[in-house]
Amino acid sequence: MKIVFMGTPEFAIPSLKAIAATGHRLVAVVTNTDEPQGRGLKVTPPPVKIAAAEIGVPVIQVSSLRDPEFADRLRSLEPDVIVVVAFRILPKEIFTIAKKGTFNLHASLLPKYRGAAPINWAIVKGERETGVTTFFLDEKIDTGKIILQRRTEIGTDDTAGELADRLSKIGADAVVDTLDLIERNQVSIIEQDDAKATKAPKISKENCLIDWSKPAEDVHNFIRGFSPEPGAFTYLQNRMAKIIRARIAERPAHGAVGELQTDSGKLNVVCGDGAVEILEIQMEGKKKLRSVEFLRGARITPATVFSNKR
Repeated sequence: MKIVFMGTPEFAIPSLKAIAATGHRLVAVVTNTDEPQGRGLKVTPPPVKIAAAEIGVPVIQVSSLRDPEFADRLRSLEPDVIVVVAFRILPKEIFTIAKKGTFNLHASLLPKYRGAAPINWAIVKGERETGVTTFFLDEKIDTGKIILQRRTEIGTDDTAGELADRLSKIGADAVVDTLDLIERNQVSIIEQDDAKATKAPKISKENCLIDWSKPAEDVHNFIRGFSPEPGAFTYLQNRMAKIIRARIAERPAHGAVGELQTDSGKLNVVCGDGAVEILEIQMEGKKKLRSVEFLRGARITPATVFSNKR
């Protein structure tokens, strides 16, 4: 079949490479335009563009998905299937171009965690299982008919970054299996149950502020759900502190909520119930440090606390 692939970030690359390794004909890759990145605002190509160039597939970079020229170019390719992995919301005039349909790879077990950040919110909410779903696109976001799903456990210390890496590989296999089902006309679609739907909205800075008054398990899930990016944060001595990695403390702690306690070289924080041990921390304007490195230069007293404001 003739395939057009649409995607932008690292998460989409395993799926792109998996399609390229099949007998399907990858006729084009659609991705975002180059954008300024980092402190130096250096104009940088999307990861998928770089991967497509390595594979040798023509790349179409688009800013507006409603540009008539873009739609005309897609039609000229006459794709049998359009595959979407971590891209943007497609208008109907685009996702209806492919002869056999357009499907999306979503990083949750739909209808749970519909939205832009399913991996993060699944961890934050303490889920022990997640997976990927392929589904045919519909006009309402993440509501289309399910083609197949693949499941995986969420480890008690998995971060969003680690889970995303695993799901990207599981997703690549799911994408190839979905294409094979479509080619053989063996798709058995499943309607989503809207009553079981949960939301996974786009993450804002306000979402990432740690509430130390919650139980240690909830705080631990919150930290790992936003690690490594955008990073759960708190304030220490009027400076922002991102908590990159933590775990539930081995010993119970007693003290004020948010109080920092050092115990045999460990850095613990008192929560509403129990405590978490900080493993990696990044102070505002500084590099990421392991807690043992942080403690060498930090002045921690019994009155030192993490706060929810400067």
